[in-house]
Amino acid sequence: MTSPNSGSEHEGLVIRDNRRIDPKTGEVREGAGKTPGQASPAAPAEEAKHDEGLAGQLAERTADLQRLQAEYANYRKRVERDRVTVREQAVANVLTELLPVLDDIGRARDHGELTGGFAKVSEALDAALGKLGLVSYGTKGDPFDPTVHEALIHSYSADVTETTCVEILQPGYRLGERVLRPARVAVAEPEEPATGGGSGAATSDEAGEAAADPEDN
Repeated sequence: MTSPNSGSEHEGLVIRDNRRIDPKTGEVREGAGKTPGQASPAAPAEEAKHDEGLAGQLAERTADLQRLQAEYANYRKRVERDRVTVREQAVANVLTELLPVLDDIGRARDHGELTGGFAKVSEALDAALGKLGLVSYGTKGDPFDPTVHEALIHSYSADVTETTCVEILQPGYRLGERVLRPARVAVAEPEEPATGGGSGAATSDEAGEAAADPEDN
């Protein structure tokens, strides 16, 4: 007796003819010898083209990142440079306003009036301003430099061989390479050598008078 389910067991059975040669025609079947999922001959070329595209995109993105990194580095340098410039300008403005006070302290020191507690305050102020970079300059005997000196008095002297600061009327101050105030000085130049023009003219006049005497007689 046949089982009622025997027919359903054979319904899902599928037989495929994978022979390369068709037994009826004797010809090679199309697609024979290929396994499922096997790549076609054009696949390697397509993959190479795809890889080239990816490499190009990678190079482009890398160049973009390098450019952004360089721009950011330049931006940081510019910001730092501007920050230093603003700080130096602010310090210079404050120190410039304090210069008249330093002049008064210097005059009091020269007259011996800076004593006791005022002397200690003056020393503390000088130390604090020195930490900020303020430097006083100007010494008697310095060669005159118009870029850092301001000549208020001019004279000639046989004691100098070049234009020289013979007196410091007011010290100069600089902050780093910046001159906050030029030193105000009296300068002396070497004496000009005497020319023989005057004696020559006198000799010529005397000769003219001697030549005129015989005619007068």
